[in-house]
Amino acid sequence: MKTLIENTRIISPDLDIEGGSLLLENGRISAVLQAGEPLPAVQRVIAAAGRISMPGFIDIHAHGADHHDVCDGSLEAIRHIARRKLQEGVTTWLPTTLTQGQERLEQVAAACAEYFANPEFCKTPGLHIEGPFINAKNAGAQNPQFVRPPNLDELRTLHAIAKVLMVSLAPELDGALELIRAAKQLGITSSAAHTSATAAQLRAATAAGLTHLTHFGNAMTPLHHREIGVVGAGLSDDGLMLELICDTIHLCPDMLKLVFQVVPVERLMLITDSMAASWIGDGEISLGGLAVVVKERIARLKDGGALAGSVLRFNEGLRHLAALIPLPLHQLVKATSWNQARSLGLPGLGKLEPDFFADIVILNPDFSVWKTLVNGTERWLQPACTPSPPPFTPPSGHAG
Repeated sequence: MKTLIENTRIISPDLDIEGGSLLLENGRISAVLQAGEPLPAVQRVIAAAGRISMPGFIDIHAHGADHHDVCDGSLEAIRHIARRKLQEGVTTWLPTTLTQGQERLEQVAAACAEYFANPEFCKTPGLHIEGPFINAKNAGAQNPQFVRPPNLDELRTLHAIAKVLMVSLAPELDGALELIRAAKQLGITSSAAHTSATAAQLRAATAAGLTHLTHFGNAMTPLHHREIGVVGAGLSDDGLMLELICDTIHLCPDMLKLVFQVVPVERLMLITDSMAASWIGDGEISLGGLAVVVKERIARLKDGGALAGSVLRFNEGLRHLAALIPLPLHQLVKATSWNQARSLGLPGLGKLEPDFFADIVILNPDFSVWKTLVNGTERWLQPACTPSPPPFTPPSGHAG
């Protein structure tokens, strides 16, 4: 069946077409039409009425949503989170684990493998294993009870149950470099996380094959004038991709502006790092066995007050960036999907061009999600009478 998304502002990397149309066929984009071009005969028309069409968002780091967590270890939890992600405009998601025991992680991998076999909501090309191979000094909201040294056999076991696409670990730990090298051979991207590494230790890890920094700026050695740490290395090393939680809390507005001033947008990737408290408002919830309190959309451990993931929705992160960063949307859009797709080797994703998958988010002018399409099929539609979000006002700053 041929579908036409008509009268839409098409935003794709280095592309901005007002009043254009997208022709979809057999799950892919078959044509990108300029305003005024003749429209083909089709079986279905989606009248976008000037709304923005973008490549479906790719969230490579998200733990949960709406009372469900990946580490619940159930198919229903994975399905529920994937369904919620569609409402954020996410069409591809990496279920992300927490620092847990190996038996629980194997249970999680088995549940994910079951969903991978029938991805009825978001696409899920693989797992993101965050922890347990982290530095206990930088555990943050990861459960220190389960922190342990890098173990390649554990990673191989999980990879055999369900494909692993990313592993986040502390590169300064004994055995980390060997794991990074082996992971690269397995097609697994390594990312530095929850780390006390020096810049020199991080460079050793990049030489071994590490290419990402997990939730940049958080739970890692900060920039200092005598030791630039992981943050300084991330700003200066052109070979590193940086995950950004754009909730203006994990990275304050000034830091987000600085990152975009210093780092080319081609190295930046929007993530949510969302947890089970996203979509539920304020209250208390558990994260990996640790109590978390959510107040005014900020999640913190009840004991100690460390930031505990986010309640950010992906489209909100883009809305924040559009208000803060003086880059056009056809540049910012690179950080929502294309950078993730090329970095992780996900062909056919991240652009609105012929032969790419018809994974598309259609946004209202306020960046709320109107429709989400996967392989050209509408998998989510905004209900009627949904209130618009309030205009984004950058905060003066947050403690944390």
